[in-house]
Amino acid sequence: VQLQASGGGLVQAGGSLRLSCQSSGISSGYHTIAWFRQAPGKEREAVSYYRGGDRKTIYADSVKGRFTISRDDAKNTVYLQMNRLQVEDTAVYSCALRRGNLITGLAFHPSSYTYWGQGTEVTVSS
Repeated sequence: VQLQASGGGLVQAGGSLRLSCQSSGISSGYHTIAWFRQAPGKEREAVSYYRGGDRKTIYADSVKGRFTISRDDAKNTVYLQMNRLQVEDTAVYSCALRRGNLITGLAFHPSSYTYWGQGTEVTVSS
């Protein structure tokens, strides 16, 4: 299984970006994908989670109402639409996948995920 993250860039505060995480080597849609981010000098932080079996989504409080996670089954791609970006959203964003459905209680634990994509950098300027 391979994950390819893309879509990062430089944007002004208040702007939008859409990140993509395309998976290959896995045909079933019944898996769980999450986005994590890590800002310079800070710990990795969970951002959002998508459970393929029932399309359950969860968001970190810091992004709730601004970010939306979705999946295009035909393209094996999970998107993270990020609106009203803030300087505090600046980080390297990575996607992670686990086969099967993951209970929500473990959704934001990095150790719950088996496969990781490379990061895509998001910089929000003031």
